[in-house]
Amino acid sequence: MECSQGCGIKTVDVPWARQRSEFTLLFESLIMTLVREMPVSAIATLIGEHDTRILRVLHHYVEEAWKGSDHGEVERVGMDETSSRKGHNYITLFYDLDNKQLLFSTTGQKQGVVSEFAEALEAQGGDPNQIEQTCSDMWPAYIKGIWDCLPNASITFDRFHVMRILNDAVDQVRREESKARKELKKTRYLWLKNQDKLTANQRQIMNDLPTHNLKTVKAYQFRLTFREFFKQPDRQTGETFLNRWYYWATHSRLDPIISAAKTIKEHWEGILNWFDSHISTGILEGFNTLIQVAKARARGYRTNRNLITMVYLIAGNLDYGLPT
Repeated sequence: MECSQGCGIKTVDVPWARQRSEFTLLFESLIMTLVREMPVSAIATLIGEHDTRILRVLHHYVEEAWKGSDHGEVERVGMDETSSRKGHNYITLFYDLDNKQLLFSTTGQKQGVVSEFAEALEAQGGDPNQIEQTCSDMWPAYIKGIWDCLPNASITFDRFHVMRILNDAVDQVRREESKARKELKKTRYLWLKNQDKLTANQRQIMNDLPTHNLKTVKAYQFRLTFREFFKQPDRQTGETFLNRWYYWATHSRLDPIISAAKTIKEHWEGILNWFDSHISTGILEGFNTLIQVAKARARGYRTNRNLITMVYLIAGNLDYGLPT
């Protein structure tokens, strides 16, 4: 409003809009409702506004809701990363594995991400010393960060990442052998699947291969056998199984399999901790799929801040205090 005394434009607080917002509270509530189902660009087109103004609304509500969240009961945490754009660009995600909720996200896949999470957890009423179990891949920065910042937490190495080590080893054997065995060309995805997941066509292709003398088949058998580790009834039986598998793998004469076995040996306790915790980052992989779908629908989010805001909208389970 303009002052009648000639002192310029004055602003006043009104009950139907946020201070310095160009939208009413109900209109912002509409934006927050639409973003659950539509890309930001589609909302901008629908309401006739630039997407940067829409993103400012999202940033405000997500950041305020995150600051007001209470994570005092968190005891089991999973951590993983997801790509923010092509190339080696990532954001790191920390989840409450019991409540299936995103706790914290930060840019990069850098040293110190666990320390950032611990600080954020304390700011929200949590206690890093209260964390009893964590689940992650074998990235050294995660391991060191957990040791330093979550001192009472045991580490369970995610079973899907452990299996990925074997998948990569099988693929290395296949790539090397395919130089001399042309029938292995274009069969990569056959060896990354379990036999019960093969399509009829893939099963036929595998049956037509001369499987009795292929190194790739031998490597594949190591991978299939290792899957049985996770089906063992208890830790003691699991360790006995793992010892036998390790001996067999290190005498395989297949360098990628030997290397994979040694990597597993280096992370022995964290792999065996599966029998105590039975936790994995499977829920994170599910959320990561939703995040990548949302990113694809939006054709990217330009900045990591925008993407992190969308991640909280997807997986944060935050209370935005929206008017109705």
